[in-house]
Amino acid sequence: MIFSAQASDPESKARTGHLDLPHGSVETPVFMPVGTNATVKAITNEQLEDLGIRLVLGNTYHLFLRPGLEVLERCGGLHSFMSWEHNILTDSGGFQIFSLAPFRKIEEEGVMFRSHLDGTSLRLTPEEVVDFQRVLGSDVLMPLDLCTPPGIGEQEALDAVELTTRWAGRSRSRWLQSEQNSGGYLFGIIQGNFFSHLRRRSAEQLLELDLSGYAIGGLSVGESFPVFQEYLSLSAELIPEHYPRYLMGVGTPEYILEAVEQGIDMFDCVFPTRTARNAQAFTRRGPLSLKTEAVKLDLEPIDPECSCTTCRRYSRAYLRHLFKTKEILAAMLTTQHNLAFLQSLLVSIRRSIREGCFRSFKESYLRGYREHRENQNELNGER
Repeated sequence: MIFSAQASDPESKARTGHLDLPHGSVETPVFMPVGTNATVKAITNEQLEDLGIRLVLGNTYHLFLRPGLEVLERCGGLHSFMSWEHNILTDSGGFQIFSLAPFRKIEEEGVMFRSHLDGTSLRLTPEEVVDFQRVLGSDVLMPLDLCTPPGIGEQEALDAVELTTRWAGRSRSRWLQSEQNSGGYLFGIIQGNFFSHLRRRSAEQLLELDLSGYAIGGLSVGESFPVFQEYLSLSAELIPEHYPRYLMGVGTPEYILEAVEQGIDMFDCVFPTRTARNAQAFTRRGPLSLKTEAVKLDLEPIDPECSCTTCRRYSRAYLRHLFKTKEILAAMLTTQHNLAFLQSLLVSIRRSIREGCFRSFKESYLRGYREHRENQNELNGER
């Protein structure tokens, strides 16, 4: 087993623990910054390390296309290539292929698709995805799966669940064949769209494979927050406590707190870094736009309660100036803040769980967060 629980909250399913991975132990709950192209955009590895980040996510689909197998083999894998000494989880590319629906064809053997770079016809099978992640040297490998959009029919969702299960079985067989050559762990991905019985079916089938951990896929894809809550709770309960639970595609305070309350240990999302590059920053009182006229003369830091380098040295007015003049430093400083903000949130979450007061911490945190956002919306409406 790679996961060990350390403490649990008496009033919720929230828990803390450790992931024992090939490149070191990782405290959970943990947020994984997304490094799609072998880098987390607009921040250096040294800065990530200084923030205490020890697990990042890479993208198999994008790395498969560029730089490709030859370069990564020659460079000794992804850790060496990107000079990262800590853990890397690589997703299978299933979500990217899902988002390229007009350019792909799903078959039993795998996925045929056209490269978004040059239109070249390519194929990915479950076995090839595992093989490529072995070349990457991934600490956690995700199998090829079939993610489906909201609003599809039950039969289409069932077909996707069954195919995902068959692909997971083939992925496991290939992973076991080469397990002695690498310390990476293979997870499964629960699908089922928004059909409760299909979620249960998917979990039951995947649990029979006894993989190293289990991810919840197909959520946070455009559904309402109440629907997200319902299917998150259902899916999390289906994963036994001794496995690490990974919710894919979540990276805002509201969603993270909801996930932790349901016993989720791991989450990732491009949102914190993508929005940072577009002048949106996290604060304890809600999101802040750094391009608005309201911060033109504002000498406060992004978040007066934050102790990150950006908040210690730079004002909102200065950051607005950088964004307005399209300086690269704007994205770098705001990215550093957003990731530091989430790291601080996770530290507070873990502390509240150990102290047995997570539920009250969540309620207090969200009260201030939402009240400020509602006030900002009212002010914006008046303008």
